[in-house]
Amino acid sequence: MSVQDYLSAVKIGKKEYHACVNKGTYPYLPVLEDIIDESSIDREVSLGSDQIPLRLVVGTCTAGRTTAFADNFMPILDWGTEFSAKWASLSDSQVNEGIRDDIKVYEYMNKFYVLEGNKRVSVLKYFKAVTVSAQVIRKIPKYSDDPDVKIYYEFMDFYKSTKLNDIYFSKEGSFTTLMELVGITPGEPMDEDDKKDLVSCYLNFRLAYESRGGDKFDFPTGDSFLRFIHIHGYDAVKRMTKSEMAKNVAKTWAEFELIDDNSEVELKMTPAAAPKKNILSYLLPMGGVKKLKVGFVYEKTPQDSEWCYAHELGRQYIDDTFGDQIETYVEENVIPEQSDEAAINRLIEKGCDLIFLTSSAMSMAGLKAAIAHPSVKILDCSLNISHKYIRSYYARMFEAKFITGIIAGSMADDDNVGYIADNPVYGACANINAFALGVKFVNPRAKVYLEWNSINDNDSEGNLAKKNISIISNQDMITPGKSKRRFGLYKASDSDKHLAMPVWHWGVFYEKLIQSIMSGSWSKDEDGDNVKALNYWWGMSAGVVDLIYSESLPSATKRLVKLFEKELKEARFRVFEGELKDQQGNIRVEEGKLIDPEHIITMDWLLDNVVGRLPRYDELTDNAKLKMALQGVIKEEE
Repeated sequence: MSVQDYLSAVKIGKKEYHACVNKGTYPYLPVLEDIIDESSIDREVSLGSDQIPLRLVVGTCTAGRTTAFADNFMPILDWGTEFSAKWASLSDSQVNEGIRDDIKVYEYMNKFYVLEGNKRVSVLKYFKAVTVSAQVIRKIPKYSDDPDVKIYYEFMDFYKSTKLNDIYFSKEGSFTTLMELVGITPGEPMDEDDKKDLVSCYLNFRLAYESRGGDKFDFPTGDSFLRFIHIHGYDAVKRMTKSEMAKNVAKTWAEFELIDDNSEVELKMTPAAAPKKNILSYLLPMGGVKKLKVGFVYEKTPQDSEWCYAHELGRQYIDDTFGDQIETYVEENVIPEQSDEAAINRLIEKGCDLIFLTSSAMSMAGLKAAIAHPSVKILDCSLNISHKYIRSYYARMFEAKFITGIIAGSMADDDNVGYIADNPVYGACANINAFALGVKFVNPRAKVYLEWNSINDNDSEGNLAKKNISIISNQDMITPGKSKRRFGLYKASDSDKHLAMPVWHWGVFYEKLIQSIMSGSWSKDEDGDNVKALNYWWGMSAGVVDLIYSESLPSATKRLVKLFEKELKEARFRVFEGELKDQQGNIRVEEGKLIDPEHIITMDWLLDNVVGRLPRYDELTDNAKLKMALQGVIKEEE
């Protein structure tokens, strides 16, 4: 029997060897001493005896025996050698009593390289063993800015609490996130029962995931496991039976495909062509009277939030536009990650066909609901969120900010202008820089002084007042329930003089989205093998962004404003074009070049005429920190 096992193993090994040769890859075991430069190692640490996953035993420490094995650890030497006889003897031992002696390995970057016991590993892999007992010495690389090294240092913190090697990630911050979601305290041993729960649900997930081909993706299974927990919640995941796990993995599959596609987001820059038939003919089935039910979820109320107020005006707009052919429902004061799931489910229970989430912090709750209820279309008001099951929508407000910058630069008497920003999320830097470009367009000497409302205990208006800055760009709209009347672009004084106000036409946005959905373009975007996340990012050319300005502006300024309004609405002008330098003098855009939309969204730098900086994570309010997790241009470690 042992001879037959060896011959079968050789057959597997030679098949792998020839496959590697045909692909032009190294056909033997990787050798640790060829992989690392000892000068890059900070220190070695003995981890003692441990049960290590065989799938992570990938190579050998020295080149002495490497050519006896294919890269899958199967032997490739013919029968009759001393090597083959020893392998066969170990095979008998495994069958009769099991291989018990520890092998010796080096662990480097969570991969194991055999110092003693190559044949034992080969035999155990042939018999599909899961783990092997090993004496482990860890080689720790010197800390550096290399993302892989940073991830490995996060892994070591995770390992210190859990002693688990199986779970690994390809992105920085993932281990920290998992520990928070699971309830692992850094530096403290994980409770054994809690550890069993984590191991059990991860193995159930991996079984379901790999049975559908997840092991073919070019990233660690942990990446998908973490996204799965984000969507469904850890408490729900650890309670799933194997059959429930398999069903939910299948439902969530497109999210894993997005990871494989590098989370690419496809931007829809303009609305689909308006339907030739009246929109109501799409809303009504033949001979039926079914109304389209649309739900809106607000983080606050329209009375105490200018953001919710703007969306409420949009809801009222579509109510008026579609009349009795549409019903709208509202959930107010919904707290992200606390009451958002319940609010979305209430709208689904009311029969909503379409749900708009007006806060980016609710996207995970929306994603979970969309997976559970695939017939309901859910859209999240945000930028650059890469999920297949929900889509995002936002407006190119930077276009209107550019024009308000022109007005601000024209009206500034002392070459100083103020800009008060809210949260450092995707699109915020584009708004600031577009405003600064507008200022520079008419006044090259002017500086834009930046303040952030999202910094704890920061008196933005007071700071600008101390600098005697009177021309200020602040929140875009009035807040109905508050006495504060400083919004848009204004000249600060005892009687504030409003100069201009950017306008979010959410009603037009919602109308055009409903039209695009009902005319069939939503379904067309899902045809074929398309797994990209979709983001509707429309601007002045679509009528979803506009500008209201004072008639008291100088006539020359009004002419300039009208000119750029026309150019932007007819899509003949691009704001971010030509040479642009950041605050450090680096050329971010060369003369004659244009920034692509993706880089406008993720912009995390400020122009050279901006005085100020992006806030640090630890300076932000709790509400702002919540938005940073999904939409922030700054991250927690910064």
